[in-house]
Amino acid sequence: MQAEPTTSLVGQEYEVEIGPVAHGGHCIARTAEGQVLFVRHALPGERVVAKVTEGEEGARFLRADAVRILEASKDRIEAPCPFAGPGRCGGCDWQHAKPGAQRRLKADVLAEQLRRLAGLTPEEAGWDGTVVPAEGDKLPAGEVPQWRTRVQYAVDAEGHAGLRRHRSHEVERIDHCMIAAPGVSELGIEKHEWAGMESVEAIAATGSQDRQVILTPRPGGRLPLVELDKPVSVMRVDEKSGGVHRVHGRPFVRERADGRTHRVGAGGFWQVHPKAADTLVTAVMQGLLPRKGEMALDLYCGVGLFAGALADRLGDKGAVLGIESGKRAVEDARHNLADFPRVRIEQGKVESVLPRTGITEVDLIVLDPPRAGAGRDTVKHLASLRARRIAYVACDPAALARDLGYFGENGYRVRMLRAFDLFPMTSHVECVAVLEPVAKGI
Repeated sequence: MQAEPTTSLVGQEYEVEIGPVAHGGHCIARTAEGQVLFVRHALPGERVVAKVTEGEEGARFLRADAVRILEASKDRIEAPCPFAGPGRCGGCDWQHAKPGAQRRLKADVLAEQLRRLAGLTPEEAGWDGTVVPAEGDKLPAGEVPQWRTRVQYAVDAEGHAGLRRHRSHEVERIDHCMIAAPGVSELGIEKHEWAGMESVEAIAATGSQDRQVILTPRPGGRLPLVELDKPVSVMRVDEKSGGVHRVHGRPFVRERADGRTHRVGAGGFWQVHPKAADTLVTAVMQGLLPRKGEMALDLYCGVGLFAGALADRLGDKGAVLGIESGKRAVEDARHNLADFPRVRIEQGKVESVLPRTGITEVDLIVLDPPRAGAGRDTVKHLASLRARRIAYVACDPAALARDLGYFGENGYRVRMLRAFDLFPMTSHVECVAVLEPVAKGI
């Protein structure tokens, strides 16, 4: 039998009461018929007209934008950014909320994920229920922290740089990104022509004057002559292999954190907020309390931020094993940690490399997995190593909560959890959870 054709509801408008915030930068509402709406540009408690942006009759849920605010929340402000709003730039989720309200929304999401996926209350997770702003980010409503040290600009068919609209390939032309760090803004990416390019990523290192752009050409596109307002190194992404190649200048930037300089190759991972690396190292070390001579693992170690911090504190008789899948990141980590003879970095996926090491016991573990989390099997293996403390760094509260639930199944409890607002104006939140065995000798 041929399936009945579905009727799109895109463009349909509903007058709705806005319910609680949900993971992903939207709030939940229901139509009069009971269909769930995920509404962006709204706040809990408001009454709005929501216009459907995705979905059809009979769908489990619809996506929508709040296009008219009938009853506003006391937490609502006029979006400082002229490019924010329904159908506009998708880079920020909460431009229309006061800074304190944004952090409360993030706390609500984290609390809900912990309850639903880990079965934990904030008290059981050792969390005070707050999301803490980074140093210098506590600003009055209407002022925006300039924190984003890496900005991926999309380029439209005419060669103009902008940012993508929410869940769209369409490009919103901009003349300035309000959350871009000064080192990115001073390059003037938006006022230059980028004909033949798919995207331009701009990087402004923290703790050095290094600036870099990474160009991704359209198929057959020729690289433009890059003449920006400040000196930069230039890299390009190969359209066939996806590899990043040097065009001009250094193939890396130098980032500064925990009193050390770290080389980060083009396209390599580094925390985007200029205060993030130091904030997270401090939280992890305060949670682990490393002791001289201990053995530690740094999993998904990137260019070696936590491995270096651990090695520095464990002393000459301590040892650290880092595992990272990215080839370039492993090269950078080995370079960054060359002055620590008892640090070893292995390349490969954690779930493949760790069993091959033959390690059966460690004192400390740090893991900073990708957004999807570590997963049940990896968590089970880590728990079997009987570490006295484990620090889990996470940028996704749902993945964190799932993995905390798996740790709970394997004899570990959360001793402490801290949440940091390292992505202001967006729905993202960074967390550090510290775990310990439920009982001695597990």
